[in-house]
Amino acid sequence: MATISDVAKRAGLSRTTVSRVINQHPYVSEEKKRLVEKAMSELQYVPNSNAQKLRKQKTETIAVYVPRLTNPFFSQLVETMEEVAAEKGFQLLFCQTRYNKQQELNYLQLLRGKQIDGLILTSMENPWSEIENYLSYGPIVLCNEYDYDAKVPMAHLDQVMGGYIGTKHLLDRGHKAIVYCSSEPGGSRVSKGRQEGYIKAMQQAGISIDQEWMYTDQFTIEGGKRLFYRFHNLKNRPSAVFTGSDEVASGLIFEARKNGCRIPEDLAVIGFDDQPIAELMGLTTVKQPVHQLGRAAMELMVEQIQSPEKINSNRVELPFELIIRESTKTT
Repeated sequence: MATISDVAKRAGLSRTTVSRVINQHPYVSEEKKRLVEKAMSELQYVPNSNAQKLRKQKTETIAVYVPRLTNPFFSQLVETMEEVAAEKGFQLLFCQTRYNKQQELNYLQLLRGKQIDGLILTSMENPWSEIENYLSYGPIVLCNEYDYDAKVPMAHLDQVMGGYIGTKHLLDRGHKAIVYCSSEPGGSRVSKGRQEGYIKAMQQAGISIDQEWMYTDQFTIEGGKRLFYRFHNLKNRPSAVFTGSDEVASGLIFEARKNGCRIPEDLAVIGFDDQPIAELMGLTTVKQPVHQLGRAAMELMVEQIQSPEKINSNRVELPFELIIRESTKTT
């Protein structure tokens, strides 16, 4: 295997000059560049990319923190991020927090240790005041998750509006006893925002909210199945359910039908995200533009890395879309 000394000897130049050419150092003549490139080609010499990254103090790696990769929303989100990162010459490191505060803090050490160039948070388990301290080690971008006190770039949606849209749709269908179920444990800004939207719509309709209709701990298909039994046994049964996840909604519909409950005649159901399973289940849902969200977040991050001198707190807010299917149609 050829070495940098072999290249220098073949080109008739010093190792220092060859190193400068490889690292794109200015003030090297075009003739010397040509000689080095010719020698490298003849010897099939490949520069040590890791050593180059260390000299540049760049890893060309961006970490993306997700709570659960098995959630189709997050898997689609990071797939788009990876495509954009590859276009820009970066690779991604996926860190699964599992909604665990300490795990999130542990992963933040990657930024502190200069093992990554920047990180994107798609959920946030710790308060921003704790995460903010890590900004001195590198750029942070919020995606999906958001905090208006954070002076960093963020790509997100108005989750209050999302919760309002879903609840208002059920109210317009004549429902008054509406169960709300959050898809994210730990009280994230995303889940709190959707809950605020639910409460706002119910209050505008003059409907008092039964606390037995509020659930904040289900976020999987199995969780949706359990949720059905939890409110099915209530004395005051709901006529509709608004969940914060298509997974939960699909599990709920599956279990409801198994128990002879007609959808939507006996129980109307609305999900969130518009995951592929939503179309298969005939599920009405509040669609999030996941691919646009992932692209916007990654472009904000790359801009931060490439122009660190710029103080950037750009916010990209994308719109929701209500997709109406059989799970709420009455005719």
